[in-house]
Amino acid sequence: MNKKKARGSLIVLSGPSGAGKGTIHKELLAQDDNLRMSISMTTRSPRDGEVDGVDYYFVTEEEFKKEIKKGSFLEYAFVHGNYYGTPKAPVEKDLDAGHDVILEIDIQGALQVKENNEDGIFVFIMPPSMRELRDRLVKRGTESKEKIIDRFKTAYKEINEMSKYNYVVINDLVELAVKKVQAIILAERCRVDRIEDFDLNNQEELIHELLVDFNK
Repeated sequence: MNKKKARGSLIVLSGPSGAGKGTIHKELLAQDDNLRMSISMTTRSPRDGEVDGVDYYFVTEEEFKKEIKKGSFLEYAFVHGNYYGTPKAPVEKDLDAGHDVILEIDIQGALQVKENNEDGIFVFIMPPSMRELRDRLVKRGTESKEKIIDRFKTAYKEINEMSKYNYVVINDLVELAVKKVQAIILAERCRVDRIEDFDLNNQEELIHELLVDFNK
């Protein structure tokens, strides 16, 4: 009767640092075989347990700037003293193969992506409160007090960009937040404009034949 578009959907998760988008991202990937992860490139140093080519592509600032000149990024931004960017080629490859691709990126990057990908699915992840956000940043134990204050101030500004997204999910309980994002993805897959072909004439003929057979 109908078939979905062969190309996958681009799903963008972003929100303030400490909102928990990384945790939600990992849970979504673990529970949906059709989802693919986009690996970002960054000039920041790896945190404990992070692996190059798995969590990020860790490069020098010089290497990153060379990729900018080549036009290799879907988006890139300079955030908290480091560059972050999404390599374009692997994302396009997965989308063309019919997979949905999740980008977990900052607000600057998400708005860049939206300029050229209006059909993407943009989800803003919110902390339950600013107090909780502050506590999460402190519990990380990976940054100085000055860095935490800088991220907290940035979060206030970033929340004002929420109206530019399609959806907002408050991350109070991770399990519930994951279910909400899964519901969003499912609903988007069922949208009429994501159906590539619907042969109405064939359906009319089938209905006519069934009615004729029924009246015999």
